[in-house]
Amino acid sequence: MAEDVARTSLGERAASQLANVTKTAPIYGAITPRWLVRLLDWKPLEAGVFRRNRVVEDKAIEVSCGHVDESTIPGTYAEYEEAPREYTLAGINSVLNVHTRVGDLYSNPYDQVREQLRVTIETVKERQENELLNNADYGLLNNVPESQKISTRKGPPTPDDLDELLTKVWKEPSFFLAHPRTIAAFGRECTRRGVPPPTVTLFGSPFLTWRGLPLIPTDKIRLTGKGSKSKILLVRVGEKKQGVIGLFQPGLTGEQSPGLSVRFMGINNQGLASYLISLYCSASVLTDDAIAALENVDVGQYHEYK
Repeated sequence: MAEDVARTSLGERAASQLANVTKTAPIYGAITPRWLVRLLDWKPLEAGVFRRNRVVEDKAIEVSCGHVDESTIPGTYAEYEEAPREYTLAGINSVLNVHTRVGDLYSNPYDQVREQLRVTIETVKERQENELLNNADYGLLNNVPESQKISTRKGPPTPDDLDELLTKVWKEPSFFLAHPRTIAAFGRECTRRGVPPPTVTLFGSPFLTWRGLPLIPTDKIRLTGKGSKSKILLVRVGEKKQGVIGLFQPGLTGEQSPGLSVRFMGINNQGLASYLISLYCSASVLTDDAIAALENVDVGQYHEYK
């Protein structure tokens, strides 16, 4: 072993103790774009409750065409549901604790309270998108009528399957919604058939499209069957279109964004400052034909190209 050479200058490790380290704010890899939240139309509520009133379609509304002289014009009326569905906003909550000593001493260059709140709020918003899709009561995946569910013909999602899905939401459909691996599987099937899907730019990001409708990725539509199966949703959004809408409570105390508030809860005897983060939301499918699902989608099939 060679003998240590006598040092004749200041070493790098010691010198670094005087240097200012350039650092990032906390990076949270679980954050996603949450496109569904951006693409839904959001309806503010007055008191946290939304009643969806439908017309009973089994009762025909009589009209006449070609009225002549004194022929009788039929009398009619529109029948309403006697027990319409009501939605109560669901809460997503978290209490953030930050020791005042940490906030006082270690908030340069990044404010510790602000960064802790930012990451926690991002987590709450991620949960919001998950609930919009998977909540047992109002989640879109659990509110697709049986008549609006179809299955793939052979497993992988093909152009024919998406065309069939379009027949279920043919009145002004807005977008497809699928797991990124499902969209990749659809892209492979299109490439195999020589019909690569075009792209469109939304919010500054490119999306694959089919028949002019974007395929919006979300990891909240989960993969099942050991990661090989999934679903594709097709939705129409907007109250005017009798589509799918999001619901939120405006004007909350400490409101940071629509439906989300942050409130300071005080400091306890241990010096912990607490902040309550609350987000209230729900969603409603206004008419049955506003949503449809392609089920039994195989995302694990690949092809060899020669």
